[in-house]
Amino acid sequence: MNIRSLTRGDGVVIGAAVLLFIASFLDLYSIEGASDSVDIPSLWASGPVLLSVVLAGLIAAALIVVARGLPQAPKVAGLDLAPFGVAFAVFAAWSALGNVFDPAGGVDNFGGGGDGPDAGIGLILALVATLVMAAAAVATPLVPALKGALVPAARPAAPQQPYGAQPPGGYGYPGAQQASFGGQPGQPGQPYGGQPQQGQPAAAPDFSPFWFAVPVPRPLFPEDGSPTPIAELAPGTWYLAVEQRGQALVAQTQDGRRGVLQDTSGIQRG
Repeated sequence: MNIRSLTRGDGVVIGAAVLLFIASFLDLYSIEGASDSVDIPSLWASGPVLLSVVLAGLIAAALIVVARGLPQAPKVAGLDLAPFGVAFAVFAAWSALGNVFDPAGGVDNFGGGGDGPDAGIGLILALVATLVMAAAAVATPLVPALKGALVPAARPAAPQQPYGAQPPGGYGYPGAQQASFGGQPGQPGQPYGGQPQQGQPAAAPDFSPFWFAVPVPRPLFPEDGSPTPIAELAPGTWYLAVEQRGQALVAQTQDGRRGVLQDTSGIQRG
């Protein structure tokens, strides 16, 4: 799992899950005027609360984090795990709200008459945790502040050799400019004969390769202009820009594949 691919919204979901787990060991309800000798059960003692609030919330957080952290998350019935996680989070919050209104399941003071017990501190914290979790799960794809990387990409200490490339001074090394066969020095990536291929914008004459990271996942398209992405660039990982075509960049992935990054807004240069 790539921790650097998690967003700030995922961090909120993880924090809410930790709060929910702690709340599950606290009081399920409280009884006004009860003596200290009364044993108040925790959320684990109630089957409906355990299944519909605690376990549903923890499962929701696990699905959301796994769907974001794995390079290729498994699918259920052809659907990604993230929508299932969002659905579980909303269900857990809805169930917690219902249990706060009726923590004892309709029993009035356990047959002793009077008002029924109130929601305990554990149930109240569980409601807060599941509400925060559901809100973060729904809002993360919509709010730019939540879509930012949870762990910022560390800047490389010095320009280094790209993945599986040649030694320093060879193709793709940051700061090096290598002429193609038949081309002119200082113009990287120029094709045979020194003329750009038809249908492709010419590379910037003063361009030097550099490392960069993307703020959010972005598709990488083939250099031939095909609309089907060949890879997805993930936040928290450094990629090498080897050529510039207008506003787009030709980037190299970890496994050596090259493609065109059309959306370069907000990228972090190394």
